[in-house]
Amino acid sequence: MESYKAVKYTLFAGCYLFWVAGAVMVAVGIYAKFAKEGNAVDSLTTDPALLLIFIGSLIFIITFFGCFGALRNAVCLLKIFLGTMVVILLLQIAAALLGFLFSDMVLERTELLMRRGIVLYRDDMDLENVVDFVQKKFQCCGGHSYKDWSYNAYFECSKTNPTLERCGVPFSCCIQQKKKSVLNTMCGYGTQNLNELLAGKSIYTTGCLDKIVRWGKQNLLFTGGITVGILCLEICMISLAAAQISQITRIQQSNANRRGTYRLKKQGNTS
Repeated sequence: MESYKAVKYTLFAGCYLFWVAGAVMVAVGIYAKFAKEGNAVDSLTTDPALLLIFIGSLIFIITFFGCFGALRNAVCLLKIFLGTMVVILLLQIAAALLGFLFSDMVLERTELLMRRGIVLYRDDMDLENVVDFVQKKFQCCGGHSYKDWSYNAYFECSKTNPTLERCGVPFSCCIQQKKKSVLNTMCGYGTQNLNELLAGKSIYTTGCLDKIVRWGKQNLLFTGGITVGILCLEICMISLAAAQISQITRIQQSNANRRGTYRLKKQGNTS
């Protein structure tokens, strides 16, 4: 009985935490979606708000089955939770294997997403923030090079472009001078007209794809550890759900046997 309670409440606590986290993700995503200014980008792959809503909803729904299934001893809900978690685990393993086998295709897809992010920069506030974060975090600029910003309507070098940012790059590409007390937000202006050596004095010239790949190779243990940790957590939740289903089934079977024995005894006494 003690082991049954331990399994039940451990599963409930774990699912409840993720259930709340899923609800928070959905709330933040909805807020971000409605707080946007201008034209919104309605694509799951390029709109962080939509992606947050989608992932949060998925977590919320799945953990709902686990949370209330564990609390109410509902075998049906627990089986739905268990089956869904097994499918997700298998999909993650398959995705990891396919990503390893077709790494060139993954890089190609990542490049397309980065290019789309550059093209849609300034049109979506959330997407702009993501691109800026990546460029600041990895100290990079563009996909393969700082000149990739020519694909953006605001930074292209076309003579028909009337903006001050013409032939420039975003401020997130700029090398931050720690000694300067005043930030030069125009440091990226006109840098596409400069060669890499001259441009490199004020902005990062290396593309973000190269920097991300390099970071991934240098932090294989870190990324691998996080991946293994997530998989272990999922396996733990699956094991707890399977254990509770087994315990509930055993208890139900035991109760059924007792009722059957009681009826037989009662029939024997009456006869």
